[in-house]
Amino acid sequence: MSTPTRRPEPPVTGTVAVSTGRRTAYLLVLVVLPLLALAAAVAVVWGRGIGPRDVVIAAVMYAVSIFGISVGYHRLLTHRSFRCRRPLRIALAVAGGLALQGPVTLWAAEHRRHHKYADRPGDPHSPWAYGEDGRALLRGLAHAHVGWFYTARRRSDRRHWVPDLLADPDIRRLDALYPVTVAASFLLPAAVGGLWSGSWAGMWTALFWGGLVRYAVVHHVTWSVNSIAHTFGDREFGTRDRSSDVWWVALLTFGEGWHNWHHADPTCARHGVRKGQLDASARLIRLFERAGWAFDVRWPDPRRMAARRSQAAD
Repeated sequence: MSTPTRRPEPPVTGTVAVSTGRRTAYLLVLVVLPLLALAAAVAVVWGRGIGPRDVVIAAVMYAVSIFGISVGYHRLLTHRSFRCRRPLRIALAVAGGLALQGPVTLWAAEHRRHHKYADRPGDPHSPWAYGEDGRALLRGLAHAHVGWFYTARRRSDRRHWVPDLLADPDIRRLDALYPVTVAASFLLPAAVGGLWSGSWAGMWTALFWGGLVRYAVVHHVTWSVNSIAHTFGDREFGTRDRSSDVWWVALLTFGEGWHNWHHADPTCARHGVRKGQLDASARLIRLFERAGWAFDVRWPDPRRMAARRSQAAD
C-alpha cells in the first residue's frame, strides 16, 4: 500500500520560510519533550503516586493556562470577541503565554490563517491534508495534532496576519519578554511547591507536576481541537470546513471543543451555544462583563444561528 502524500499546496500569501534549525527546535520542545513528560508522569504515578499539594498546584496552573489560551490568546486577541480594560488584557495575554504555545502574535497569526483556509490548502494544521481514506486520515490526525510543527516549512507572517497586535505596545513588549514568561511558567509552580511544603523535595515535585506535566497535558488537550474537533463529532451549523463539537474536548479545554459554532461565527464570545454545552470560558467572560472589566462582548445572534442551521440542513 502506498504511503499517503500530502496534497500539494499553492503558495500562501502571508507566510515566511522556517529554517531547519527552528523546525528541529519545534520538534524537540513541542513534540518530543511533552511526550517524555507524559511518559515520566505515568512512571511516577505507577511507582509513587501524586500528593494532594501537587494536584492543587498542577490544577491551578492548568486552569490558568487553558483560560489564558481560550479567553486570552483565542477569543480576545485573535478574534476580538470582546474588549476589556488594559490590566485585564495584559493579564490574559500573560496567562496565555504561561501555556507555552509561543508568543501571542505568532499564535494568533497561525490561527487566523487556519480560519481563512480551514481544511483546505493553506490551513497550517488540517487533519484532511493527506486525503480521506483510513490511512491518510490517521496520518492527517498526527499532522494536525503535532506533526505540523516540524513538517511545516513555512509559518504565518505576523506582519500580514496580526498587524493590529503588532501595533499594540503592550503586546510587543510581551512578545519580547516571552522567554521570561516561559521561565515563569516553570518557576511559579516550583516556588509555590517549595514554600508550601517548606522543602526542596516539595519544590521539585511541584516543578514536575505543575510545570512539566501540566505543560504537556495542556499542549495535547488544546491540540485536540485542531485534530479531533476537525474530524469527529457533531455538526449542527453550516460551515465550509469540517469543524465539529466534541464534548470531552470541550470539557478539557473549557469550551473550545464546541468547535462547529466557532467556525460558523468566529468572533462570537461563546462557543457552546446549544443546550447543555458548558462553556466555562464564556462564563468567565460574562463575569468580566458583569464586573465592568469587559465590554462590547459579541454574544450569539439567534438570527445568525438559525441561518447557519438552515445551511447545515440544505
